[in-house]
Amino acid sequence: IINTRVEGTDSTRLIRISERSTDLAKVAVVNDISRRISRGELTLEKARKELEDIGRAPMGYPLWQQTAAAALASACFASLIGGMVHFFPSLFSGGVAFWCFEMVHRFVKIRFFAEFFASFVAGGLVLLRVQAGFGGDVGNMIIGSVLPLVPGLAITNAVRDLMAGHLIAGLSRGAEAFLTAFAIGTGIAFVLSIR
Repeated sequence: IINTRVEGTDSTRLIRISERSTDLAKVAVVNDISRRISRGELTLEKARKELEDIGRAPMGYPLWQQTAAAALASACFASLIGGMVHFFPSLFSGGVAFWCFEMVHRFVKIRFFAEFFASFVAGGLVLLRVQAGFGGDVGNMIIGSVLPLVPGLAITNAVRDLMAGHLIAGLSRGAEAFLTAFAIGTGIAFVLSIR
């Protein structure tokens, strides 16, 4: 929501934000600019130019690095809760699931469908590996495989906003996190129902 004043009257414009992401590298750079302004090392004009450059910059990591990190996170978490027997099955299924999520989301702009499909793929790969005789506990491997899809940041931000009294932001973020969790659960339930 943007409030503007035109010739003595107030007007409000609503802008739809169709794509959101969290790039912590950009957050760190913006934080550095803020500190440099407060120390007097940066003028407001230069700070504005740097902020505009940051806004136009692409995301910090290519898809293959994000997929590799998601696969490793899946494998480590599955190993943590169930032992090393789950490492490689979860490494593979978690990486493929994250890659599928990114690919589907590029073509279908509704996150629910991308998350549903990715969790379906993760669950399906785990079940195929277990039926082929590789891996251990299905539940531990599925939990590890869908970990990169879990909306941990959205849940944290929703709780923080609600506690700070920002009810609209907190409820909208909470609803988004709930829909993501529902999509993941539905995809896994669908796989388990056709097993």
